[in-house]
Amino acid sequence: MKIISWNVAGFRAALKKGFAEYFEKADADIFCIQESKLTEEQNEFHPASHPYEYLFPAQKKGYSGTLIYSRKEPLSVTKGYGEEEYDNEGRSITLEFDDFYLVNVYVPNAKNDLSRLPSRMRFQDTFKDYLVRLAKDKNVVVCGDFNVAHREIDIKNVRPNIGRAGFTYEERDKMTELLDSGFTDTFRYLHPDTVAYTWWSYMGKARENNVGWRIDYFIVNSDFAPKIKSAEIYGDIMGSDHCPIGLEF
Repeated sequence: MKIISWNVAGFRAALKKGFAEYFEKADADIFCIQESKLTEEQNEFHPASHPYEYLFPAQKKGYSGTLIYSRKEPLSVTKGYGEEEYDNEGRSITLEFDDFYLVNVYVPNAKNDLSRLPSRMRFQDTFKDYLVRLAKDKNVVVCGDFNVAHREIDIKNVRPNIGRAGFTYEERDKMTELLDSGFTDTFRYLHPDTVAYTWWSYMGKARENNVGWRIDYFIVNSDFAPKIKSAEIYGDIMGSDHCPIGLEF
């Protein structure tokens, strides 16, 4: 099983930047997208190779949203996880398969002035509880943009970014709490010392100079981690300020 996850920062824009070609080349069984920013009527990408597609748009047009393409039909599909504030923003889709749940998530950004940090903290608590409940039933694979660089190895410039959105102690502690509740960061599991990033600012030639953050993750319940074959970051793939990440098991 191969799964790709990518925050495309607007799916219609990504389609104009070669997304379809990458989709075919990636040859993933399941392809998860964050920040789709479109409605069902606006989506013109319907690959025959992946006949099962699930879009969860935000109520606010042109904002947030998640999308999944799958070769295999899931047993069930759940859009959202029961928290109205975040479900209204289309932030998560859960597909249930025989042996695992797949959760595609776009975690709220705390905003530059940290005005949404309290809401972000509540999301982390409620979403963690949701994942823990799922893991009591079967294995769980979570992917998406978590909007946090968890450890210092996950960000290029540590000192000037301490306390900024995505690198506050509060956000990093919530990621630690999630992992401590029985989950594993698959990239760090297989690549404990590798420096690699998944997001770069559009400012100051950040991507050209690889001044980035690792804020996109595949996380699994820890009992499932030994079955992971690979966890990769495809930093050379363009088309968004994020790059795709992949998991095989």
